[in-house]
Amino acid sequence: MMVDFAIVAAKAFLVLFMVLNLAGVLGWVERKGSALIQDRIGANRASIFGFAGMGLVNTLLADPIKFLSKEDFIPARGDRLLHTLAPCLALFPALVTFAVIPFGDVLIVGGRDINLQVANLNIGILYIFAMASLSVYGIVIGAWASNNKFSLLGGVRGAAQMVSYEIAMGLSVIGVIMVYGTLEPQAMVRAQGDLFWGWLPAWGVIRQPLAFLLFFTAAVAETKRLPFDAPEGESEIVAGYHVEYSGGKFLMFFAGEFAEVVTAAGLVTTLFFGGWQVPYLLRDGFHFPWGDALPLAPLAVTILQVAAFSIKALFFCWLQILLRWTLPRFRYDQVMRLGWKMLLPAALVNVFITAVWIVVRERPST
Repeated sequence: MMVDFAIVAAKAFLVLFMVLNLAGVLGWVERKGSALIQDRIGANRASIFGFAGMGLVNTLLADPIKFLSKEDFIPARGDRLLHTLAPCLALFPALVTFAVIPFGDVLIVGGRDINLQVANLNIGILYIFAMASLSVYGIVIGAWASNNKFSLLGGVRGAAQMVSYEIAMGLSVIGVIMVYGTLEPQAMVRAQGDLFWGWLPAWGVIRQPLAFLLFFTAAVAETKRLPFDAPEGESEIVAGYHVEYSGGKFLMFFAGEFAEVVTAAGLVTTLFFGGWQVPYLLRDGFHFPWGDALPLAPLAVTILQVAAFSIKALFFCWLQILLRWTLPRFRYDQVMRLGWKMLLPAALVNVFITAVWIVVRERPST
């Protein structure tokens, strides 16, 4: 019992460490990436004994110290309890959602099979959407507790946007669930190890290309980043739902935003790009379609699987940052129109087409 508890605790610590640190590093990547896109230098001033690390000291040391040492300002007519609770509710869902995302298959240690997933739930997809839906409370409560008309307007925008895009996101995953016949993320990843025609990896993006486009678009909208940053809208409502936040509380909102980017990348990787799967890699090594094989030690296989998941997730993190500094902001009415009049009908069509394809495929031939 104690060994099992220690294993789960170690996996939980590893996932939290990875997500939080990657969220911090993404702040630096966004700064330097936007500077490259806009032909600027980017953060480079703060240094330690002359070492600036291309802005790493700015982002990972100077900025956190600046945020944490600032005054914790609460509006005079604001709700002190809710104002403090809101940033926690904004960060918490992004962290706990990663608990059911598998980052590897099985690690064998001392004859014990360790599933590389914090929580192996047979209803993992439902858990993901349940946790993701909680993030809206952080925005709404923070906006209401600030007693500011601009923050309230940003909270209303955020609530409407997240609810509308969660519907499209959920419907896009319905097609994936129908194809794989399970709600368990680990089982979905293992099913993506199959091959089409004996050589093409049967990843979710091959089986459900429309669902991938819908899910990724909705996931970007859920992070409330450009081009879907209407809840913040600096040129319209100052800073939206977090306009009255400063210091460590604002840092939590900031970290929660990047944690959502990491979680969205992990979900896209898991559902549509094979998760930890490496083409032709099985538990005992590579087995190529042309008949050759390359045996590998179990530990080497596990390292390759974790590396594959990490590389795929990092790619989608980078892609979201690239979109952030490439596309202009949508107007609020355009955001709503895209969610309700385009993504939602397309998701319903995808579910219908998937159902027809499954029925035709499973119909006995006469």
